[in-house]
Amino acid sequence: MTLAAMVLAAGRGERMRPLTDTCPKPLLSVRGQALLAWHVQALVQGGFDQLVFNTAWQGEAVTGFFAPHCVSEGTFKWPDQPPFTALFSDEAGDFGGALETAGGISRALPLLGAHQPPQHHDAFWVVAGDVFVPGFAFTQASVDRFLASTALAHLWLVPNPAHHPNGDFGIGPTGLAWSRAPSGTVGGAPAPRYTYSTIGLYRAALFAEPWCDIPPGNPAGVKAPLAPLLRRAMDAGRVSAELYHGPWTDVGTPERLAELNTPE
Repeated sequence: MTLAAMVLAAGRGERMRPLTDTCPKPLLSVRGQALLAWHVQALVQGGFDQLVFNTAWQGEAVTGFFAPHCVSEGTFKWPDQPPFTALFSDEAGDFGGALETAGGISRALPLLGAHQPPQHHDAFWVVAGDVFVPGFAFTQASVDRFLASTALAHLWLVPNPAHHPNGDFGIGPTGLAWSRAPSGTVGGAPAPRYTYSTIGLYRAALFAEPWCDIPPGNPAGVKAPLAPLLRRAMDAGRVSAELYHGPWTDVGTPERLAELNTPE
């Protein structure tokens, strides 16, 4: 039995307007299929067939996207793909809107553990539904290394794109670190800085004290970003990372979407 995975699909996609006025960003088409479909296929092909999606803006469109492929309650199958189960965390229905990344993950934790054996209840994949990363492989070997470590999170970083030149996190002499300093420094010392790809392995413990003060399952619908939790864990040496050099695009603007869909 392998880990569950959470695909983040609740964002409004303000920078993608007017396209996202009528279509949630994860359902925008890239090279012939929805952005979301690329992740589902990669996860299922890697053997990770227990999927959780959080929804908010036009969440009914996300759930409706899966409906034609339902083969039994909660189980879906696309042509030429293995079957998978899908559960949905309806943030708009429960709280009126998106809970941000940490809030949304905290809310979905009970769903992420629903189909896993006890020894795996505390770990899961996370990937944002609005990035295009067609060559990324979700592997059991990555999971095994993570479970054997003491890390609370393991992140895949990518070279900084033109629209994000200073990156998010740096890899310094003591491991992964964060800094508001310019690219090329971490904590004032020379070190490469990279952009978080939005792909990572996480432990549920990161979403509890002392890293996070949201109660289990986020019953009050607290909105909270993920970066502060990661920074606290990085300061304690509890976040690991590796570089991914394959194709990766944050599909954040209509221009980037159009570029991806332009024939080479």
